Amino acid sequence: MAVTRLKRKDMRNRTKANNRIQTIKQMTKTPIIKNVDVEAIKQNLQLRQAKLNLRLPKLNST
Repeated sequence: MAVTRLKRKDMRNRTKANNRIQTIKQMTKTPIIKNVDVEAIKQNLQLRQAKLNLRLPKLNST
């Protein structure tokens, strides 16, 4: 008996495995964050909160 290889199936299996490996690598890759100015971020958030408070009037809960 001769042994036959299913070439298309073999190719599909390899591409599935390679795609899986690539997605795992992509998900575990984390960007390097350098020189983050925390104070500037806090100030920006405070400004946003102030603008939001000016736009939305407070409701009286009486």
